[in-house]
Amino acid sequence: MTGNQRFFIELAYDGTGYHGWQIQPNAVTVQELLNKALATLLRQPVETTGCGRTDTGVHAKEFYAHIDTKTTGKPWAVNKKSLNALLPPSIAVKNIIPVHTDAHARFDATVRSYEYHIHFDKNPFKHGRSWLLRDKPDTELMNRAASMLMEHTDFSCFSKSNTQVKTNYCKVSRALWLETNGGIVFHISADRFLRNMVRAIVGTLLEVGRKEISPETIHDIIKSKNRSNAGTSVPACGLYLTEVKYPYPLNPLKGTIVQDDKEIV
Repeated sequence: MTGNQRFFIELAYDGTGYHGWQIQPNAVTVQELLNKALATLLRQPVETTGCGRTDTGVHAKEFYAHIDTKTTGKPWAVNKKSLNALLPPSIAVKNIIPVHTDAHARFDATVRSYEYHIHFDKNPFKHGRSWLLRDKPDTELMNRAASMLMEHTDFSCFSKSNTQVKTNYCKVSRALWLETNGGIVFHISADRFLRNMVRAIVGTLLEVGRKEISPETIHDIIKSKNRSNAGTSVPACGLYLTEVKYPYPLNPLKGTIVQDDKEIV
């Protein structure tokens, strides 16, 4: 029996050496290397669809991509160990998951979460994975400002210019700074994000933390819908995509996808 089978591939990567997730001309990307590895194992051209796009230098602790294959009744020719063997150390496949044929890595995602890491003392083990700041900002003020993000939905002021999207509306469900040993981390979750949105938000909140603007100014910046009124985007090195949620359970390859108590795969 033959047919189509869709798989979700869960992976993590250190984005330092890549020009983001999405394939780019004359630049090495995570998607390009994943496609090549899959094509080698499947012995045919492969196109993956990612749950979003991360920019140059941005990392992912959790990222999903889907792929369609023809089923022939034989075991699938790809497993986690064989795929990881063809990928560089900076990209790791965590799971391969069979899903129903309509499941979509990008459009089905209901929540995405990011972290932005900042440290204050020079540390060679954090270089390229966290942003070094000399002076510690006021996190209490930044959290007051961050809480106001959840009162708005149009985040045009934090979007990279000239992006081709139908809407700049996003629903932020969490925005919080937490202190860590030697640093601070910004946590933010939303149903979707605009290009450069998190890095622009962090840059603006840092202006609040340095007492250059008041927390309440966030309302005026967002209402202006003008990118020039928001803060400078912070470097990519501290940004991580940490979680992507779907409205159905995702189980490893040996399991099944179950929705409404009915077996789909």
